[in-house]
Parts: sequence; structure tokens; C-alpha cells
Amino acid sequence: MSTGLRSGQVAEAAGVNIQTLRYYERRGLLAEPERSTGGHRLYREEAVTALRVIKAAQRLGFTLEEVAELLEAGRHRHGKPVPGLQVRAREKLAEVDEKIADLTTIRGTLTAAVDAGCDDLTACSASPCCPIPFPDLAEENRHAGPCC
Repeated sequence: MSTGLRSGQVAEAAGVNIQTLRYYERRGLLAEPERSTGGHRLYREEAVTALRVIKAAQRLGFTLEEVAELLEAGRHRHGKPVPGLQVRAREKLAEVDEKIADLTTIRGTLTAAVDAGCDDLTACSASPCCPIPFPDLAEENRHAGPCC
């Protein structure tokens, strides 16, 4: 192969840096490129697409390990059954829903703390009317005082 894209061209086209490109190569996410007679890496155009797919999957919350498994599943569609995107997307969606529930609880608690005028973490921890859940701390340091 005497023609192809050099590392910098691929990285720029995919919106990543060269270190990311090389890291994905080492991890096996990208096929090892051919080399020019001068030893330069020469990538096929598909490498740009592969990098974009990897970055899109990461933005959707997939880890690099999960991305590698998804890519592998796509390569072996006709072999032994492996969980593909449908299964993995459902699993990731459940994780996202769980995180949203946790973040909603955190948001509600912080909003209540702001609305209650909480301004001193230590004082609030001792106040029974503080919306921040300090059950263990409040039991140890219970004393009368203003609500937050």
C-alpha cells in the first residue's frame, strides 16, 4: 500500500489526537496500519470511521472495554452468539436510568439545602431539620440550635 492517510490526517479527520489514535491501536480497537517504505503508518479511510464510532460510543457512556466488545461482536456476527448493541444498549440505558435517579435525589437534597438556607455543614449536620441526610452525625452531635 503506497497510499493512505498518515497519522496526523486520520487524527484530525476524526477529531482525536495522535496519542489517542496510537492508544486505540495498542488496545486493538483499530487495525494496525500498513507502513510506507519510509516506515510511516498509512491508514485506510475506514480508520476515520472507526475512530468516530469509538468516540460516539464513549459519548453514549460505553467504556473502551465495552466498545471493544461491541466492535468484536460486530466482526463475528456469523460465529458464536455474543451480546450485540441491542443488549448492551439496554444494559447501558438501565445504568443511565439509575444514575439519573441518583442525580435527581442529589439535586432534590441540594435544592432543599439551598432553600433551607443551609450555610454551615457542621451546624446543619447537628440540626434535625436540615434536609441533608446526616443521620449518623446528627445522632452523635445532637444539640439544639437554629435550623441551618
